[in-house]
Amino acid sequence: MNFLSHRSAVRGPGLDGAVALAVLGGAGAFFAFANPVARLPLLILLFPWCLARLALMVQSPKRAFRLGWLCGTLAASAGLYWIALPVHYFGFLPWILAVPCPIAMGCVLGLYTGLFCWVLYITRGSFGPVLWGVFAGLFWWGQEAVKGLLFTGFPWFPLAEALVPWPWAIQSVSVIGAYGLSALLAMCAVWLAAAGQGFKARPVVAALGLLAILTGYGVWSLNRPLTPSGSFSAALVQGNVDQNVKWSPDMQDETIHRYTSLSSDALIHKPDILLWPETAMPFFFQEPSTQSAKVAEFARRSGIPLVTGSPGFERGKDREVLIFNSAFLVTPDGAVSQYDKQHLVPFGEYAPFGNGIPILDTLLQGVGAFTPGTRTEPLRWGRVAMGMLICYESIFPELAQKRVEDGANVLVNLSNDAWFGRSAAPVQQLELAALRAVEQGRCLVRATNTGISAVIDAQGRVHNPTGLFISAAPVAENISLYSDTTLFHHAYGWLEGLAGLAALGLLAWAVSVKNRNTKV
Repeated sequence: MNFLSHRSAVRGPGLDGAVALAVLGGAGAFFAFANPVARLPLLILLFPWCLARLALMVQSPKRAFRLGWLCGTLAASAGLYWIALPVHYFGFLPWILAVPCPIAMGCVLGLYTGLFCWVLYITRGSFGPVLWGVFAGLFWWGQEAVKGLLFTGFPWFPLAEALVPWPWAIQSVSVIGAYGLSALLAMCAVWLAAAGQGFKARPVVAALGLLAILTGYGVWSLNRPLTPSGSFSAALVQGNVDQNVKWSPDMQDETIHRYTSLSSDALIHKPDILLWPETAMPFFFQEPSTQSAKVAEFARRSGIPLVTGSPGFERGKDREVLIFNSAFLVTPDGAVSQYDKQHLVPFGEYAPFGNGIPILDTLLQGVGAFTPGTRTEPLRWGRVAMGMLICYESIFPELAQKRVEDGANVLVNLSNDAWFGRSAAPVQQLELAALRAVEQGRCLVRATNTGISAVIDAQGRVHNPTGLFISAAPVAENISLYSDTTLFHHAYGWLEGLAGLAALGLLAWAVSVKNRNTKV
């Protein structure tokens, strides 16, 4: 028997009350994710709960979409407030023009929650409360996967990210992935929302039972010993170079001196590898020069391999020069191997609408627009096979998946978060990287220019994170290397596809049921 039909739909508290509920959902998301005010991860359930309650309250599909869009827009705009910082400080736009940038991004991301609220509305009379929650979870699963692909992809703020501060709560990610855990959280929230419609015990029992299973599995998995195939140590050299002067030719020698000095201090602990962050060397390391010779000489003299970020290049057709955001492994014997960033940041590393737009030209500092790379094999030194992820590549599950498929036994994320100042952005990106570590069952080592540098173990625990905007060179000991792969790694692609197909199938069935009931 359906738990809610159109005729028996409870009238909500009116437009003002519905808007307040949308605001409440947005606030729940903001305070569940990393932010500069206060945080409670469990509030993430409030976000899809409010979307489901809105779908039950309103009396038209258009209003369901608009209120769902408002809820998601408020959540994303507030959580992405830091987008205004690089636009203002490095794009030189006044605040009155910079502040609307995260709002514009939020308006786009709000379309996903608007669609979610809309489909919950049109299916609310076609399922029982338990099946309605299952459908909602499957739809959320597919929707998060699409968000990571559409328009170059921006899979920021999956629901699972909110739980990263509680490692026991994200262990199921090794089985179903971050999007799958998000789906289960959405499912629980919708069950609880449906139970409030005249209180029904079954969806409450289902929600509490699922949360208990996730908790039990998480505690067991977190305490389950893993078997590494080896280990190594790495110095995470955080240079803290000011973004405003980083690309100045006058700073090149000073930057080299800063990184070599910090690295020399770390050599006392005899690390196996030195890791310098994204574009740590603000010149073309490939090109023979005094600067590149200094870096190669330091690696030779120290006797320790060095991984450093630097722009790369190659000649394309018609003598066109292609520029890459690259990472170079420089060994003591002078051998060099290279990784080129595959997934570039729109507006930050290339101009989607072409060059010549003043604000984009100022944001594309240094060498200008980059080209997506094709050299993506792990950088290897002895027993260590480093699957490289530069900057926000760590937010994409498919990239970490490919690195492990190619043989990586550890993930390495080089980044430069100086663009975002003392904001929540570095924490948010660190937590997304933690999800990649659990999904793939790999430690993830993160070396950044201004922080946060850290080691994330294969179960998502963050070890010894550095502070923001300090110079540091901590040496991480006993970083485990793993050769086994997770269930998620083996099922990747199938899970998202099956969830999306199941959601679409249930949606088609619900619409057909509703049409038959309307004719009757």
